[in-house]
Amino acid sequence: MTTVLQTAEQGGLARKTVLPSGLRVITESVSNFRSVSLGLWVGVGSRDEPEQLAGAAHFLEHLLFKGTSKRTAMEISAALDSVGGDLNAFTSKEYTCFYARVLDENLDIAVDVLTDILSDPLIRAEDVESERKVITEEISMHEDEPSEVAHERFFREMFATDSLGRPVIGTRETVGSMSREDIRGFYSKWYRPENTVVVAAGNVDHDELVASVAKQFESAGWLGEPKPATKPRVSDPASASIGAVNVINRPTEQAHLVFGAPGIDHLDERRYALGVMNAALGGGMSSRLFQEVREKRGLAYAVYSFAQQFSGSGLFGVYAGTVPSRAAELAEVVRDELQAVAKSGLSQEEIDRGKGQVKGGLVLGLEETSARMTRFGKTELTTGEHLSVSEVLSKVAAVDKDQIGELGETMLSHPLSVTGVGPFESDEALREALAA
Repeated sequence: MTTVLQTAEQGGLARKTVLPSGLRVITESVSNFRSVSLGLWVGVGSRDEPEQLAGAAHFLEHLLFKGTSKRTAMEISAALDSVGGDLNAFTSKEYTCFYARVLDENLDIAVDVLTDILSDPLIRAEDVESERKVITEEISMHEDEPSEVAHERFFREMFATDSLGRPVIGTRETVGSMSREDIRGFYSKWYRPENTVVVAAGNVDHDELVASVAKQFESAGWLGEPKPATKPRVSDPASASIGAVNVINRPTEQAHLVFGAPGIDHLDERRYALGVMNAALGGGMSSRLFQEVREKRGLAYAVYSFAQQFSGSGLFGVYAGTVPSRAAELAEVVRDELQAVAKSGLSQEEIDRGKGQVKGGLVLGLEETSARMTRFGKTELTTGEHLSVSEVLSKVAAVDKDQIGELGETMLSHPLSVTGVGPFESDEALREALAA
């Protein structure tokens, strides 16, 4: 069954075909591009892992590049390198994506390679041991970056009773104990046609891609009758921490602080207002936090806000780094600014700037085929609602002061949670600074 998701007049003809196996194929055809970005999206991420297999989705992402019945690891890399293409993958909390960007004339190579690694990975014992070492080094690399430690621990504290709090990469303990059989079982459970979306954007013909993908997967014996769908993800918003203060004592030159509060999920219609509020509050050099924290007080070089939505939950946060002696002062300023938004919202001028940032970021980003591919892949696996760019821009334009005020009051009137990494002997100073 094929449906039209977006007409050519709305920015690029987008169509979606669902094969009998449940595999979904989505294309956005933009004929004036000479490149195509192809992504194979699997609806599994770190939040879907049992606790003892934390990091399995990311581990598996590594292993799929280690070889198939048709290709060695070197041949997988060389196939795209030889035509000047890019090949990579990433794992998030809710999905995994394997993607390539090639000239339109080389799309068949990208389809062949990506369908091969997804449907026929060897997952050999020796590769598991080799990548176990690589991922352990990756964990060490993250641990050496204080700002990443602050963000990771912040998530852990915010979602202490939920799998969303676990790091995508896993831990030394779980990565070190996972067996080949564990990983193979995880692959068999999640890497199925009905849990997979193939997305291509650029100079691509929809019918030809559907036929090519079906042929490649069928030849690998990967397509079949769809199995029962996995249970929908359940996340209790109330499990998100409120007012928790956590510090990690490290002899760093700078104190890294992440503040936050529970947010909204990715189906919440207020997400457009949240995007505008996030941009106005901490999204650029004209944002309130940048002006108050950096320009007026010189408290930080880097300061920004962020919002993340998941199935059933979400969060809003602020990151800043400062000299340790001014960490408490920084906490007070962030607290005061967020409480001011909770009480009085944002000015119309701030809202207009926020709208401009959101709209500009969306439209300018779509000049890359990879961004167009990502937009459809993420949406299909999260909201399932494919809006045209014009429809999204209209929703952003409709955001008003009342919506921002209600959202700010709902999200930011609670005590802030904070995670700090730096030379902290105790959390007392931060607790006192955040006490309103």
